[in-house]
Amino acid sequence: MAWNDPQWGNNGNRNKNSGPPDLDEIWRRINQRLNGMFGGKDGGGGGEGGGGLSPSGLPSRGLVGLLIGALALVWLASGFYIVDTGKRGVVQRFGAYVETTEPGPRWHLPWPIESREVVNVDQVRTVEIGYRSDVNSKVLKESLMLTDDENIIDLQFAVQYILKDPKDFLFVNRAPEETVLQVAETAMREIVGKSKMDYVLYEGRADIAARAKVLLQQILGRYRTGITISQVTLQNIQPPEQVQAAFDDAVKAGQDRERLKNEAEAYFNDIVPRARGLASRLAAESEGYKLSVIANSEGEASRFAQIFTEYQKAPQVTRQRIYLDTMQTVMNNTSKILVDQKGGNSLLYLPLDKLQQTVSQPYSGGPDTQSQTAPPAAAPMETRSRDALRTRDREDRP
Repeated sequence: MAWNDPQWGNNGNRNKNSGPPDLDEIWRRINQRLNGMFGGKDGGGGGEGGGGLSPSGLPSRGLVGLLIGALALVWLASGFYIVDTGKRGVVQRFGAYVETTEPGPRWHLPWPIESREVVNVDQVRTVEIGYRSDVNSKVLKESLMLTDDENIIDLQFAVQYILKDPKDFLFVNRAPEETVLQVAETAMREIVGKSKMDYVLYEGRADIAARAKVLLQQILGRYRTGITISQVTLQNIQPPEQVQAAFDDAVKAGQDRERLKNEAEAYFNDIVPRARGLASRLAAESEGYKLSVIANSEGEASRFAQIFTEYQKAPQVTRQRIYLDTMQTVMNNTSKILVDQKGGNSLLYLPLDKLQQTVSQPYSGGPDTQSQTAPPAAAPMETRSRDALRTRDREDRP
């Protein structure tokens, strides 16, 4: 270099008292050396400035070689890159796709030969249709849809998706995110256009979201977007604001209808089982009464047949027995008392307590009432009747 020149400070005439050369002289010598390295000629003053250069210029060329080697190493090192977990590296050579690299340290030919782009395939991306960031920030041209029964609804929903093929996502479609938005809107309009308004608003929210997800994935698969739909979420579904009040009235009327219907069903469920139970009880009672009447009739018939058999054997005794049983039954159902004085028995029977009960209770005229009031007197009456009969029989005998 110029500051290592042995002629520094001598100015060519070995004048020891002269000072260092000026800046122009230093710059001129540097230019001479550079020209010598690249095969140029000196631009004047070659005798003075060319004495410090070697004819071959090896030291200068070695330094340039080192500089070029360092630059080459830096250029090659710029091709190293790291792909994080959940991401993929897409390598391009002169703009054309070469390969997709997995997570880890990677290398490619440096720019401008090859370039790479790292794509996150685990990130869940979201596209909003009908609103932006907030459901109150509506985009009516996207959210207003026509149903099958020719009603308009305001539907806002979001689509979440991830990348399954970075190559298709980057190179097949020019704007894949815009494609997702347009395809989602198209799929939802198709599904809503085939459904009734009430079904969309109340009953079919989950079904509509599931059908939209399937249809959206089919369309994106045909477009080769490299996208997988993870979820379709319905944010808000309502009628347009202009008819919201009328729609609320219709909803209230429908709710009143359902309430009255539920009350009627509750009354039905309460009264019908009772009526069925009463009908079943009456049927059972009638069946029991029928069996009772039949049994009583059969019993009476059997008893009559037995009495008739005994009557054939002893007509007088049987007739007398039937007469006594009949009189006992008749006397049990009356309040009158018969006293037989023929036997000379002066004992009078006066049941005052039973007579008072009979007077105090109204007479119903039925056999049941008389049978309830007169039973205690039956035993003495039967005894007196039998005693009178025996006395009369004794008197009749010779």
